[in-house]
Amino acid sequence: MQPIRKHDENVTEEQSTTARATRMKPGERRGHILQMLAAMLEAPKNEKITTAALAARIGVSEAALYRHFASKAQMFEGLIEFIEQTLFGLINQIVAKEPNGVLQARAIALTLLNFSAKNPGMTRVLTCEALVGEHERLTERVNQLLERVEASLKQCLRLGLMDASNQNEPNAIPLPADYDPVVRASLLLSYIVGRWHRYARSGFARAPIEHADAQLRLILQ
Repeated sequence: MQPIRKHDENVTEEQSTTARATRMKPGERRGHILQMLAAMLEAPKNEKITTAALAARIGVSEAALYRHFASKAQMFEGLIEFIEQTLFGLINQIVAKEPNGVLQARAIALTLLNFSAKNPGMTRVLTCEALVGEHERLTERVNQLLERVEASLKQCLRLGLMDASNQNEPNAIPLPADYDPVVRASLLLSYIVGRWHRYARSGFARAPIEHADAQLRLILQ
């Protein structure tokens, strides 16, 4: 079958889109569906997305969507899985490159805020706004993701506290005597999630990274 060229007079935009989707491999089709779902979540108004609207946006039938995902909940699970793999891949890189625990936590926080700024639609998944009315297992999975993030932050800050108490550690950052890594990690995660919510509620006008450097110094030290 010959590719359909967009300049052919009798070929509509919808037909061209459908033809491109048809030529995709199964894995590519799933990825394309998730990309379009994330793009629709970037709309300033937080409107509930239907599979009919998603199918129309892609230029395929709803039946075509269900050949790749059993339900809309499964599509959201695909987005959550992408977020999880991306964020923890970045967190692992930070921990491997930065020896100081406090600076690890700071870099992780900035990474989470920057991810939100670059992926507005996925921010609504992280805040669970996009999951209202969907299957409860989706919210549970996001909560599990956040618990893993908090555990990573605790580990970083415990390392930072150990460095601070080691007089032979030249790169240690001084910390207060009553410094509690568990409390600081909880506060840090609350700050990050709060920034995500403000970003989403503002219609993506208030950048999550705004004043973050100064604020993170107050939280972490």
